[in-house]
Order: sequence, then C-alpha cells, then structure tokens
Amino acid sequence: MTMEPLKRLMDRLKRPPRGLEGAAFWMAVQFFVLGLFRLGNSEWNGLFAVLQVLTAITFFGVGIPLALRFIRARLLWSLRRRLVLTYLLFGLTPVVLGVTLVSVFGYFAAGQFAIHLVDSRLLAGRDRLAGQNGNRFGRMLQAAGLQPGGVKGQDLVASLPDDNTGSSLDEMRATLLHRQSRLFLDGVMVGVSQNSADASSVRTPLGLPPWAATLPDGRFAGLVLDGNELYLVAINQEKMADNRVLSLLTSVEVDEHLMELVAEGLGRAELFAVSTSPTPTAETPEGQVKRKEQSTRRGRPDSVSGGAAPPPLNVADIQVRFLSTLRLTNWDTGAVDSIPIRVDSRPSLLYGQLFGGSLAGVITSAYRIALIVLIVVFALLELLALYLAVRLGRTITGSVADLYDATQSIDRGDFSHRIKVKGVDQLSELGRSFNAMTGSLQRLLVEQKEKERLQNELSIAQEVQANLFPHADCDLANLQLHGVCRPARSVSGDYYDFILFHSEANLTGKLRTESGVGIALGDISGKGISAALLMATLHSAVRAYRFASEEVLYAKDAVSGLTVSREEVGEDAGELFQSPGRILSLLNRHLYRSTQPEKYATLFLAHYDARTSWMTYSNAGQLPPLVLSRDGSIRRLDKGGTVVGLMDGMSYEEDGFQMSSGDIMVAYSDGVTEPENDFGDFGEDRLMEVVARYRDEPLHVISAQVMLALDAWIGADEQPDDITLVLARQV
Repeated sequence: MTMEPLKRLMDRLKRPPRGLEGAAFWMAVQFFVLGLFRLGNSEWNGLFAVLQVLTAITFFGVGIPLALRFIRARLLWSLRRRLVLTYLLFGLTPVVLGVTLVSVFGYFAAGQFAIHLVDSRLLAGRDRLAGQNGNRFGRMLQAAGLQPGGVKGQDLVASLPDDNTGSSLDEMRATLLHRQSRLFLDGVMVGVSQNSADASSVRTPLGLPPWAATLPDGRFAGLVLDGNELYLVAINQEKMADNRVLSLLTSVEVDEHLMELVAEGLGRAELFAVSTSPTPTAETPEGQVKRKEQSTRRGRPDSVSGGAAPPPLNVADIQVRFLSTLRLTNWDTGAVDSIPIRVDSRPSLLYGQLFGGSLAGVITSAYRIALIVLIVVFALLELLALYLAVRLGRTITGSVADLYDATQSIDRGDFSHRIKVKGVDQLSELGRSFNAMTGSLQRLLVEQKEKERLQNELSIAQEVQANLFPHADCDLANLQLHGVCRPARSVSGDYYDFILFHSEANLTGKLRTESGVGIALGDISGKGISAALLMATLHSAVRAYRFASEEVLYAKDAVSGLTVSREEVGEDAGELFQSPGRILSLLNRHLYRSTQPEKYATLFLAHYDARTSWMTYSNAGQLPPLVLSRDGSIRRLDKGGTVVGLMDGMSYEEDGFQMSSGDIMVAYSDGVTEPENDFGDFGEDRLMEVVARYRDEPLHVISAQVMLALDAWIGADEQPDDITLVLARQV
C-alpha cells in the first residue's frame, strides 16, 4: 500500500503531462529543486531564491487557468453544484453584502461613537479645568486687591489660593490627578501651586511659550503636546496697570489616572504622544531648564492608556478596536496638530453608553423582545427559503438526472426505459415528452426494421424481376431488337419480352437459325409489389403458352413433352405464337380466373416471321406502337381488343404488315408519353421526333436519347410511372 503512490508518481514521470498541466508540473519540479539547492550554504543562494520566487509567480500564473478549468470541468459539471452556486450567488451574496455593509457601517459608527465619548470626556475635563482656573484667577485677583489696569505685582505668590479644596464628586476625583498651577508675570514664573505633596510626581508644561505669553482674548484651554507628554492646560491672563501681563497656567498631566477616568465604562483608551508634524524647540528665558528637563523625559513611553475591557456578555460581544485622531495644540509652536487615539471596547459597553438608564425601562424591554421576535421570524423565513430552495433544487436536479440516465439507457439501445413522472410542472412535462419521444423512437425502430425487411424483399423481388426481362438484345439476321424498362419504384409493373423461334430442328438435329421472334409489351394496373407480382404471372403465362405449344406439337406423351430439349423443337413450335389474338384470349381467361377483379393488364403481342419479314400483332388495350417508315410515315398498331383479365370470353383481332428495310417499330408504355410539366405531356410527337432524329444510330443510343429527353422534360420531379420502351428495326 505504501508503494502505490510511488508507483503512480513514477508512471506520471514516465508520461509527463503536456500543455498547461505540463507547464505547471515542471514549474513545481523546478521550485522543489531550487528549494533543495538553497538548503546548502552557497554563494548562489541569493540567485536560487530569486529564481524560486520567479518560478512561484509563473506557477501561479499557470495554475489560475488550470484551477478555473478544473472548477468548470469537474466541480461545476454537475447541475446540482451549479444550482447550489447559483443559489449562493443570488441568495447568499446579497445577505453577505448587506451584513458586511451593516457591519462596516456599524463598526465605523461605533468607532466614531467611542472616539466621540473619549473626546467629549477630555473636553469636559478641559472645560472643568478652564472653569476652575478662571475662578481661581478671579479669586486671586480679589484676594490681592488688584484691579484690572492699575495694580502692582508684589506679593502675588502669597495671594495664590490653595488648590486642595473641593466638595463635589468630580472635584474630589480631580484631586487624584496630578495638577499644578503656575503664575507668570510677563512670561516669567513667579509662583507655583499643586495638589500633590510629592512635587517630583507632578509634571507640567515646561514654561510659558512665546505664543501663550500674550493671548488675544486673555484665555486658553485645550489638550497640548509638549515633547512626548500630553497635558490638559488652562491659561488666564490679565494686563496690569504697569502694562505687565499676569498669567495663571493650570495643567493636568494626561496619565494613567486621567485615562482611567476617560475610559470608564468604555473599555481601554490609549493616546499616542506622537505629533504628525515636527515640533521645534521654543526659546524661552527658561530654555536651559527646559532642555535639561527634556533630557530627563526622553525615556518616557510615547503612549498613555487607561481602562480595561470587561469580559464579554455573550459570544457576539467581541472586542473591537477603533482608531482615530484627536486635535491638540503643539505647546512649543501653538500650531494645531493631531495625535492618534485607539479605543478597545465591546458592543455591549457602547450600547450601554448610548442608551444609558433607558435600558431598564418597560418600553425598552418591549422593543428588545420585539427585536428578538423579529430576528427569530427572519431566521425562520430564511430556513423556510433554504428548505424551499433545496426542494426546488432536488426537483430540478432529479429531473435532469432522470433525463441523463434515460439518455444513457437509450444510448445503450434500451428503448423500453421510461422516466417516472410524478409532478405537474414543466420539468414533469419534459419527462413525459421524453417518454413519448422514446415510445415514438421504439415504434419507428420497429417500423424501420419492418421497412428494411420489406426493402430486402423488394430487393429480392427486383433481382427476380430483373431475371424476367431479357438479359440481352435478341437480334435476328434481318431484325434488330432492343428493350429497356426503368421502374418508378423498386419493382416495375411494366412487362416486355422477346421470345425466339428456331427453324430446321428435329429430334436429332441441332439448332441453326432463328425463324422468328415473339414480341410482348404490357402494362399492369397499379404499381409496386402487386403490379410486379401480376407482371410475373403474365410473364410466366406467356412463356408457359410458348413452351406448352412445344409440348403439344412434339411430345408423344406428357412425360416426354416435359423432358424434350430446346434443340429438339421444330419450326412449327411457334405456330401458336403466330396467332397473337389467340394467345391474348387464353391470357385473358387465365388472368380473369386467377386474379382479383380489379386487376388487369394492357398487352401488346406480335410475331415476326424472319423469312418473310411479316409482322403479325394484336393489341389488348396497350398504347398503340408506332412504326416509323423510311419515308417518315407512321403506322399505328391499334388492332386488337380490350385489356386482358377484366372480362371473360373476350376475343382479339389480329393484323399484320410487311416490315421494310429501315422501318422502326416503337412500342412503349404510358410512362413514356404521359409525363407532364408546365408545357403539357411529353406525347407521341416528341417521342417520334427523338426517334426520327437518331433513327440511323444503334437502338440502344436511340433509347438512351429518349430517356434523356424524358428526364429533361420531367426535371427535378419524381418519375411518375414506369418507363418501358421496345425498339425493333428492320435491317
């Protein structure tokens, strides 16, 4: 079992793939070989790495079309998979897009709300700090007895109020913050006050920058960035009587304690003390001190954070991180800048901050229950839609699978296979139509087999009938004969025959010359098999009367008459055929008594005497043959009677004439003269015109020209009737 994959790999290597598969295969081999080369410590490892990257890029470029081909040919070959993919594209894609859009929108909205809460709390702290600083600045001025525009600057430090008082909750929480107040006179610090006993733990902005030495409206409050430290700063200024500027600066360091208060109820908030623009060092009277203090603060972290995210309330209460920026003032330059801020929170916290105490109300509970019910209803509707989609998909794929199995059965030759149809939809109708088509095919195959059987029988009948016609022209010394029959179908109902008679024959002698010939031309009523069978009957009867005459004339008894040979007949054997009218009477009686009443035949019989060139004939309803003389005159051979086989007891007249040298007798069936086109029938005139034009040509040439003229006259239409033509020319 362990050697089987190796054998398959070796077989694969013996027969490497071609095309895209081959390219991908050799790219993979090359990538693997380059990886082996890189295992060794060589100076070529860099080149091998580059080649490996290029090989990987080429492999992916070739692999993507292969993957698409595989997906299209294998994964998506099944209709079920195509429908599943279609349902996903049409059903799940809008849901995914909608959920994604709502999630992204909710994420940004929640992020902006969280950032807004942090910013609002910082602004609230700034405003509270500005208010406290303004109040203290006013109390300071009142305590020192100073009036705007006319005060002295002595004893200002002693009049700075204590900052460790407060009664409200916010003020008590504010005392936990590291806050410091500094009093400046014309930008020079003249007093310090702080709310912490440990002065080393209090950090404030390093001096009063030039931009803040003289404020346009006498006050400033905001978030400032001093180096890599953040502060909430409030400044109040007043110009004294001696034109000196008195400034009170109160600052609160943005540290972990402040961030804990800011992030309370939100999770975790973090400010990055990284300016988006460079901050040049300000030149102040205390520049030396500032540079010294900056050197001691370089080891501080670049961010300050506070708060922590509580555990989730449920699975959906995931921790989400939001990023944004906060506006602040660069302490050195006074320019407005921004710093990054990050808030890690949870949806439940933001939801609680948004709705607050209203979450515990009765109406809110009703809304919550209604929302839950709506979600459940939507989920049930989605499940119902999924169920209906699966049922519909199974119906479609089941019908297609049944059709596929049915086609496979039909391909194997099982035409008895039927699809089980239960529904009343279009797919069910398709199955019923397929069953009907299969039944029709089954019947058609049976009919085709029957048709083939009949065709085989027709072929046999055609072969038998071909043997009934003369195999070659029976020319006499002074008479040329030629006949042709072209059936309209597989077999013909027309009939023609040449029957030779011999002279100077006895019981011991041998046949030397022909004394005459019998000519027969007939047209059986109808077409096809029935006409061919009657034609065979007529042919057999004519031949039987011919040989019966030999038996009657030369046999001493019935047995010897049946065994006598053709060489033993004499010239009197044609005596019966010398009377065509008598033969027609016998044939009429025979056909009338042996065939159905509606079956009959037209028949022309003639006997030609080779010694005297005398032609004796009788015509039983056949189109009169025409004799074209050398001088161009035409004789019609119309003596005789009615058709044979229709009525019993009929007699037929006979007539005769002398055949002269060059005379041509033209006997034909109605298939020669009756074909029609837009100009009418082909007719006797056109027939004799063709014969007269080629009268000196061999008889087979004359018949061929007649056939060509008929084909041109009929055109692309089907041959309407059997065409039979017999020619006899006196030499």
